[in-house]
Amino acid sequence: MTADHETSVKAEAIVATGLTKWFGAGETKVTAVNQVGLVAHFGEMLFIVGPSGSGKTTMLSMISGILRPNAGNVKVKGADIWTLNNDQLADFRLNTIGFVFQDYHLFPRLTTAENVAIPLILKQHDWNESISEARKQLAIVGLKNRGDMLPVKLSGGEQQRVAIARAIISRPEILIFDEPTASLDGDTGRMIIAFVKENILNENRCILIVTHDARINEYADRILHMEDGHLSAGAEDQGTE
Repeated sequence: MTADHETSVKAEAIVATGLTKWFGAGETKVTAVNQVGLVAHFGEMLFIVGPSGSGKTTMLSMISGILRPNAGNVKVKGADIWTLNNDQLADFRLNTIGFVFQDYHLFPRLTTAENVAIPLILKQHDWNESISEARKQLAIVGLKNRGDMLPVKLSGGEQQRVAIARAIISRPEILIFDEPTASLDGDTGRMIIAFVKENILNENRCILIVTHDARINEYADRILHMEDGHLSAGAEDQGTE
């Protein structure tokens, strides 16, 4: 590893401090995330693991500018995102964050190329140029000849690759995967995550993966554990700065 790469790996992509989120009030109040702190770096793939209902997705929603915390702050590249207004937050999510969801969230009536092009269309890019760029992204994820197909014609692993292509088409610096292997068999899930680490992760990108699939833990650079709204380093991460 070069000195320049080591420096970039240490650069802070996300710094969350004292993140807290509760729902309800009084006797019905439930604290989903409680005083969580997190630092994620460019050039790393960080896993956040824990049982369902532990607060993982709520925490990522606050980090990505979707869900406003009751307390705490989130700095992305040094800027506190929760000081932004709604329009600025929307721009932040569109330009800085790429999402890959558990259920892919592909539009069934659109071709794979059209699905991938959506972020560029939202930025009011030219339609034909957007589709052309989408085809390039599909080639990157190994689906060069699938651009004109509907999602229903693809396997689960191929649909996940389409979702990845859509997430990276705007060249976001932060990618967030929410249970990316939950709908896939073990071999396909490992193949997808291995592909992401080898081809999508780079020194200028930070990848956060929420998962309870222990079969893919080997691909993590660091693993943090979440339970009952609290985040801690697991045995795999002890001593990691």
